[in-house]
Amino acid sequence: MEKKAVDKKEVMGFDLYLITDRKIAADRGLLYVVEEALKGGTKAVQLREKDLDGRELLQVALALRELTERYGALLFINDRVDVALLCGADGVHLPENSFSPSALRERFGRRLLIGVSCHSVEAAERAEREGADFATLGPVYYTPSKRRFGLPVGTAPLKEASRLSVPVFALGGIKKENIREVIMCGVHGVAVISAIMAAPDIREETERLIREIRKNKKEVIL
Repeated sequence: MEKKAVDKKEVMGFDLYLITDRKIAADRGLLYVVEEALKGGTKAVQLREKDLDGRELLQVALALRELTERYGALLFINDRVDVALLCGADGVHLPENSFSPSALRERFGRRLLIGVSCHSVEAAERAEREGADFATLGPVYYTPSKRRFGLPVGTAPLKEASRLSVPVFALGGIKKENIREVIMCGVHGVAVISAIMAAPDIREETERLIREIRKNKKEVIL
């Protein structure tokens, strides 16, 4: 009997996606900031520290794996499939110009969840075709961390991408004040860096963001 296709939007168990930047965490330390966000309710963390070498990155990944398991959250590693496998991460997050999700699927099957960074609707459509589990799309608003990806894409692409079968997360300059605008475009959730990493009270801000996401998702007519 043929198995029913999995609805990725139904099984994706998070709508706030935290992306790390230890430079923003500064003296508070990356692990402290992430744990406070986990206490606040985030259920997915992407380790994105591109300047670390493999040995250093694995050390941080192993520490985050222990933390995320303790709080029942998913851990994704940016681009480094080797580190993801070595630390037992739940998935890998691929930059738009990285290798295709289909190449990973062919080699590892469903062992790893796959997210893809996209900067256009066309890239999100390609990620869907190639077997990604979800995509981030942005930068929606201006943010220094995404300046090299060009001008903000705005909210119009979010509306178009929300029709895809894969969950789409709005990324870039997202904060509590504009969450409603992006969620009303029909996206599954939001991905943030500084909104949490730079927050004075990390746990409280995480809780606020999650409440705002879910309150507005209830109003979206799909």
